[in-house]
Amino acid sequence: MPTPDQIAQMTDGKGFIAALDQSGGSTPKALALYGIGEDAYGSEAEMFDLMHAMRSRIATAPAFTGDKVIAAILFEMTMDREIGGKPAAAYLWEDRRVVPFLKIDKGLAEAQDGVRMMKPIPGLSDLLDRAVAHGIFGTKERSVIDAANRAGIGAIVEQQFDLGAEVLAKGLVPILEPEVTISIADKAEAEAMLLDEILKYLDMLPDGRRVMLKLSLPSEAGLYAPLIAHPGVMRVVALSGGYSRDEACALLARNPGMIASFSRALTEGLSADQPDAAFNSAIGDAIEAIYRASVT
Repeated sequence: MPTPDQIAQMTDGKGFIAALDQSGGSTPKALALYGIGEDAYGSEAEMFDLMHAMRSRIATAPAFTGDKVIAAILFEMTMDREIGGKPAAAYLWEDRRVVPFLKIDKGLAEAQDGVRMMKPIPGLSDLLDRAVAHGIFGTKERSVIDAANRAGIGAIVEQQFDLGAEVLAKGLVPILEPEVTISIADKAEAEAMLLDEILKYLDMLPDGRRVMLKLSLPSEAGLYAPLIAHPGVMRVVALSGGYSRDEACALLARNPGMIASFSRALTEGLSADQPDAAFNSAIGDAIEAIYRASVT
């Protein structure tokens, strides 16, 4: 459950959110970029063991602290494991002062009306109760917009806020993530529609309730300023969405008030075969670059 110190850090802290929440579908690619090919594991369990080792190495690196990394998003299996000899969420907050979040979505449904909605989440209430027991601050839930389709974007935002209401009812803070695919031709139009829909639902939030938003870096610099200023929003964070770290940081710096929540852009350049000194130097450089873009 959120504590006053965690709320203050998530509202006003200087830094960014590390997205360490790769799931079953994205884990093989993340491991490959880390230098571990599919021939290195023979089962899903072995794959997740390797992924956890990578996440643990990042989380225990000297630079990975709340001074610049204000929060981290965890995969469910990470929440259930240990880092540094403690339950993962407890280690992050107690040892690193990094606020823990949990990815709760179970992937994407088939495309319809230019969007991919979230699949149903079986056992959601129990999962949220477990998150509370682990000391998780909030959740993250992703869906995807592939076209400037008003009906589809309206449906995706409605689903995000409906799920967010269930998360808020458990005392947790949801990060709503309606991602706009960065390669679509009508990205700017889709983002304008998304802004309108999000503002509509924010204005319907009960007094005192706040959500966070995780959005693709917008084509129009400063587009999401009304969301950043809205009393129903704790924080607006940006996903890297396939941009390189340099590209993502440059775009982020054009959007004052947004901070990063990068995954691939954070781990770019890390390798399983790096000695600890080289690894810690590389992750330190990545953290510094993303931090600077987030506080510009």
